[in-house]
Amino acid sequence: MTQSSANAFLNLAETTTGKLDAKKIRDNFTEMAEPLNQNQAIIEADRCYFCYDAPCMTACPTGINIPEFIRRIGSGNTNGAAEKILEENIMGAMCSRVCPTEELCEQVCVRNDHEEMPVKIGLLQRFATEKTINENIQYFVPEKNSGKQVAIVGAGPAGLSCAHGLARQGHRVTIFEKRAKAGGLNEYGIATYKALGDIAQKEVDYILEIGNIEIKYGQSMGDDFTLASLESDYDAVFMGVGLGDVNPLRLENESVKGVSDAVRYIETLRQLDDASEMPVADSVIVIGGGMTAVDIAVQSKKLGAADVTIVYRRDQSQMGASLHEQEYAQINGVKILYSLSPESLLVEDGNVSGMRFRETQTNSDGVLTQLDTYKELPASIVFKAIGQKLLINDLDGSEIAMKKGRILVDEKGKTSAATIWAGGDCVAGGNDLTVSAVQDGKVAAQSINAYFQS
Repeated sequence: MTQSSANAFLNLAETTTGKLDAKKIRDNFTEMAEPLNQNQAIIEADRCYFCYDAPCMTACPTGINIPEFIRRIGSGNTNGAAEKILEENIMGAMCSRVCPTEELCEQVCVRNDHEEMPVKIGLLQRFATEKTINENIQYFVPEKNSGKQVAIVGAGPAGLSCAHGLARQGHRVTIFEKRAKAGGLNEYGIATYKALGDIAQKEVDYILEIGNIEIKYGQSMGDDFTLASLESDYDAVFMGVGLGDVNPLRLENESVKGVSDAVRYIETLRQLDDASEMPVADSVIVIGGGMTAVDIAVQSKKLGAADVTIVYRRDQSQMGASLHEQEYAQINGVKILYSLSPESLLVEDGNVSGMRFRETQTNSDGVLTQLDTYKELPASIVFKAIGQKLLINDLDGSEIAMKKGRILVDEKGKTSAATIWAGGDCVAGGNDLTVSAVQDGKVAAQSINAYFQS
């Protein structure tokens, strides 16, 4: 994709150009956190108390036996550590990079107090799993062919996790994926600086190596197949479709040049071989408060934007991005403004030139009140990062119950339809984390297998 075609695709002005040379941009897109070498990993593993009650295990959405895998690293058994991780989280390599460990396992580490830092669980997990992924060391052998066939819609973290769990039980899995690559959010929605070295696709290849899994690419539900046809042709169906559309700002002139979708921008950058080809402007406003807002803001700075501001309508305590992510953004030169609600877009000659905001106040009950004071900020690009919504062509009139625009499931991932399960971002009540999607897929695979045994 040329810069001109990228501009058109992203709805940006043709004059939008990067301000840094290619070498500087390459230097900027380095590891967010340096990986541990073997000596560092062993030293860090020695800091673990191997707690009997292990609060870190409880905090991990996938229930990894954290003390045990750290113990194995400390004894030099890196492969054994990876096996212990992957038996609970088959996408442990990517999760070690993108999981908010500072709010989960590391937050509850008994060393995490005012005098000590928590054990670096995320970096230890990365140390173990990336060796296994890079060397393709397989630990799982499928059971005898069961004769059962399962269709999975979506090759993202939930779908791949479910597929691997089912394949281990001897069931044949066919994944229908609308894109050209598998991986979902890990491949298309994670900031480039968090997933260097093609690790997302290496992890996909590792998962597929078990066998019993076929992926059909370029397949969109409602266009190339229907939910009814899957129910007819397969013994069970798992929906792991993620979220397909970004929420609008609902402002006048939202379609003018320079107002763009943050998710689409991140996706485009992830698929470029040379980040310097990506368009970027001097002044950037990002609307939102989650991880996507931070990702797009930091990447804009790394590409050379002079002024980047995240604007969030509530106070800092309610921002979806972790404090760690917020601090990382600020270290990289991003400004974060709180308690400002989008009021209108400022437009000059058909291009966005800034935004007008209304100041807000959030009370102790979380109720937002708009005040009678305003603030204007200049911008040549405005990115929307205010959440996504489910967009599927074939759910209308189906038996699947919905809640607030997402699929309703029970604790085992079962929908209201007889042979359909679902997991990941598309289900109601989720927290939109890769690690939670992996757990959803794992739990659903166990449930489907139990259904086949009944």
